Amino acid sequence: MAVIFSKPKALMDATLHYCPGCTHGIVHRLVAEAVDALGIEGRTIGIAPVGCSVMAYDYFACDMIEASHGRAPAVATGVKRSLPDRVVFTYQGDGDLASIGLCETVSAACRGENITVIFINNAIYGMTGGQMAPTSLVGQVTQTSPYGRDAKTQGMPIRICELLASLDAPAYLARVAVNSVANVRKAGKAVLTAFRNQVEGRGFSLVEVISTCPTNWGLTPENACRWVEEKMIPFYPLGVYRDKAADGKEAAK
Repeated sequence: MAVIFSKPKALMDATLHYCPGCTHGIVHRLVAEAVDALGIEGRTIGIAPVGCSVMAYDYFACDMIEASHGRAPAVATGVKRSLPDRVVFTYQGDGDLASIGLCETVSAACRGENITVIFINNAIYGMTGGQMAPTSLVGQVTQTSPYGRDAKTQGMPIRICELLASLDAPAYLARVAVNSVANVRKAGKAVLTAFRNQVEGRGFSLVEVISTCPTNWGLTPENACRWVEEKMIPFYPLGVYRDKAADGKEAAK
């Protein structure tokens, strides 16, 4: 019988600990598929965050390092500069990357570090009980915004791709989603591009993935995917916000 669908080699044969309907598992697979496609498993080093994906080291078949909360880009910078032949990626949530780690993220992007950042944006702190995150939407109910996020007192959500696109150094910035088959396919292409950019020495690449958190959103998995489509994507438009490689090809024509 022909095999038409199989687990990527770069993904361990382990049961994921994520809640039902969480899309971390989909993104893990996309990362592993990119590693397989480029044949870089033996020289890839991942940086695990603090958050729901804190145990990512159990799932990827490559060397992994656990970073302090928010410090993954700094750790990745140290690893890449000391071992420039390695392919180094961080895998971070919005509480990790956009809150306590925002300075690390902006600084690494500003320096144009040749690393790949996978940023999971589910608009909430997942692991610690559902508090408001920097990416929580205005009006969104969380454990720390029970009446909905109030822009007057709690500020506006942070759009990371738009923020980093104001910098000169980043090579590739894209926002994707994994709430539908079509969007998953586009997300896979973006993740592959981000890893290929590093292999080719182009510099800092970040892929922001709009993801679901049914448990802390208080929704079914199906309704969580619908909420992404109806609420999150309108505020966080999908697309490529920087692609120096593509820009270079267009300029050469």
